[in-house]
Amino acid sequence: MSVIVIQTFEIKQENFPAAIKNLRMIQSFRNEQYDHRIELLSPISGEDHTYALIATYEGLAEMELQNKKMFEDEEYKKLIGEFFLENIVQGSMYTQMYSTMTGLKNDSESEKSKK
Repeated sequence: MSVIVIQTFEIKQENFPAAIKNLRMIQSFRNEQYDHRIELLSPISGEDHTYALIATYEGLAEMELQNKKMFEDEEYKKLIGEFFLENIVQGSMYTQMYSTMTGLKNDSESEKSKK
């Protein structure tokens, strides 16, 4: 089962170009250095300066391992520290975690469970 972490946050308007550059650096760094996938989402509707990072991990244990590695990495801590301190509105970050649901292997399993 995969674990998906969604973090939304509001970017400070006065720091917009630097924030976007920093976000892209974070995305590239994490995708290249760690065993998970990061996507950066920009708003189409809703709050104009609210962006999201979506991280997909193989499972909860993998998420914990990757987070441990990231927060032991001085280069990553510098990237993320700059982003949090200088580029987002304080108190605007919201984090949600989801796990994927497994489906039935085939219709016959569904029929067996009804009996």
